[in-house]
Amino acid sequence: MQATRPEQICQLFQHYMRVGDLESVLTLYDAEAVFLNESGETKKGEELRQELAPFAEARTSFDFTVNEILRSGDIALIHTQWDIASPQPRSLYAIEVARLQADGSWRWLIGDPFTIGKHTVEGGR
Repeated sequence: MQATRPEQICQLFQHYMRVGDLESVLTLYDAEAVFLNESGETKKGEELRQELAPFAEARTSFDFTVNEILRSGDIALIHTQWDIASPQPRSLYAIEVARLQADGSWRWLIGDPFTIGKHTVEGGR
């Protein structure tokens, strides 16, 4: 199944994680995708697989709310609130960039679920 709109990536990710289908989860990422993990390390390719595998193995429940999508041509910036049930229950605010593929599907290009709340901006903002 393919995401025909940027927000559908989240829906498919949620479904594939709940059923533990890591291979399908990985199809939601662009071939050039990068993911910033909680330690601030950029993961891609096989490293991305290793980062996501524990969540798929645990059949982690990811509930989400898409707060905003900004599109410019074949690029979409997505602001998403994720509530993760396991292995460590928590809420994250993710900034994700998706790219429209040649086949008409949307895939994540950049994922950063840890920046909001991790950094403090001077001046109280």
